[in-house]
Amino acid sequence: MMKKVVILGCENSHADSFLKYIKEKEEFSDVEVIGVFSDETAASEKLREKFGVAIMDRYDEAVGKVDGVMITARHGDNHYPYAKPYIESGVPMFIDKPITINENEAVEFMKALEKAHVRITGGSSLRQDALIKMLKHEAETERDGKTVGGIVRAPIASDSPYGGFFFYAQHLVEMVCEIFGRYPKSVLATASGPQTTVIFRYDGFDAVGVYLENNYVYYAARFAEHGTHGATVQLGEENDWFYQEFAEYHKLLCGGKQTVSYHDFIAPVFLLNAIKRSMDRGQEEKVREYTL
Repeated sequence: MMKKVVILGCENSHADSFLKYIKEKEEFSDVEVIGVFSDETAASEKLREKFGVAIMDRYDEAVGKVDGVMITARHGDNHYPYAKPYIESGVPMFIDKPITINENEAVEFMKALEKAHVRITGGSSLRQDALIKMLKHEAETERDGKTVGGIVRAPIASDSPYGGFFFYAQHLVEMVCEIFGRYPKSVLATASGPQTTVIFRYDGFDAVGVYLENNYVYYAARFAEHGTHGATVQLGEENDWFYQEFAEYHKLLCGGKQTVSYHDFIAPVFLLNAIKRSMDRGQEEKVREYTL
């Protein structure tokens, strides 16, 4: 049975990659994209020319007509508004990073999704990386002993028109969350030229994040009591983050269970805001606690 979906906010490479998988991979031949929407006309027109998909005039025009919604808008402020008209129908959703930018909106968003039993996936595609998954497993199983620290490197684009700092910053935060845990107590961010260093304070250890402006190198390492394991994080055919996240969403379309809790899903939003406050105020900031 065909699953009809729409892609809302198709300005980035996710939409292009997802449409390519649907077109070329037999395992996704049961998915039909009945429309794409973007507030940037050129982005949707590019996909129509390349894949023959229909362009939607409004992001809410497919309510009641689809089996799933994929939200890949570049600006996090668009994610909840795009999702809201479809929530009551209960269809599964893919929600790209940043989930949203505002902390209060994040809580409202997740409460609405949970109430309607909308199954979700998404966030930063770095969650799907093979090295990140390995380091997460090693932390959980305490390979070489307990975690005593670590370091993660990723880009930011503070001058981005799609939310500035928030646009790219979740990639680093997602890697930190996956490896070291989603709930550090506080953060301290200091800037030096194009570099911003963030200390994530957990119970018993600190992890360090290094942001570099518009420098697209990713790295992650975990420090244990008796060893260190780390490497450069690389996207490739054998480690295709976009394929992994689309495959996870496809499972939801086919009736599969959600793999991350609503509470955990929005944890990066609160870390991002704590980092931004620390950057702006020049002091250590607590990560806001929240309940759903």
